[in-house]
Amino acid sequence: MPIAINEDIAGRLDEVARILAEQGANRFRAQAYRQAAAVLRGLARPVPEIFAEEGLAGLEKLPGVGESIARSIRDILRLGKLAMLDRLRGEHDPIALLTSVPGIGKALAWKLHDDLGLESLEELETAAHDGRLESIAGLGAKRLVGIRDSLAHRLGRVRRQSTVISPPDKTKNPPVAELLDVDAEYRREAAADTLKKIAPRRFNPTGEAWLPVLHTARGKRHYTALFSNTARAHEQRKAYDWVVLYYDGHDGERQCTFITSEFGRLKGLRIVRGRENECETHYRKLGQLPGRQLNLISTVPESSE
Repeated sequence: MPIAINEDIAGRLDEVARILAEQGANRFRAQAYRQAAAVLRGLARPVPEIFAEEGLAGLEKLPGVGESIARSIRDILRLGKLAMLDRLRGEHDPIALLTSVPGIGKALAWKLHDDLGLESLEELETAAHDGRLESIAGLGAKRLVGIRDSLAHRLGRVRRQSTVISPPDKTKNPPVAELLDVDAEYRREAAADTLKKIAPRRFNPTGEAWLPVLHTARGKRHYTALFSNTARAHEQRKAYDWVVLYYDGHDGERQCTFITSEFGRLKGLRIVRGRENECETHYRKLGQLPGRQLNLISTVPESSE
């Protein structure tokens, strides 16, 4: 008789595989999730037991379960959900996730999301330790400590009291040239209306499938790109300009946001938020500074909300 918890996790991996295939992702990537689901169904031990005894390394040792899928299984075990699956379904709701942390109300969650770009508990934890949360007005030291403790418990962290979480190692980030190339591919394909569209749950009262999704790769690195479906993007009529990109990082899934710069030497050019200096260096090497615009594609018209 199949182990119930293994069957539940396998079912989610199967759903990831199915949606990836439907959205035109690399067939080998979809097949990897499908094969991992079959492995979990055939295990004689519960997956939580393996994770408790051997950690992430124990999951990675399972046949057909590599580093990326092992992290997906870990997230399901720790959080009871898989953010990637929610995103593929069009159900990703970072505000609900952030407000699930004690000490974070809806207003603060919106501020963390809009001002700091936080969308996951892992990103929130990093911001809680690298000084960014301390810059948020009204977030006192006592509440900050409570947020850190809650995240340590939920994310299963085991660390000494003196341990500090470091921000992501920027030297291991993909080069901005690669990121900008993926952004250009997404916007080009979206303008040509060749991408699968999903119906996001947020800011979509009619249930319209309007949000194009791109799955692509550069070498061994997988990317998923979508237009930004956030309150601020819609308020500023940038829903078809701002692009959010998710990709494989050395320590888990990472993300970045692209915008068309409206100021300074980079005005009119696509930039990666937080990596403006690297973008300027990139464009200078291409001879596109100062003041020249990149018209890679035509603008996608706004849809009604």
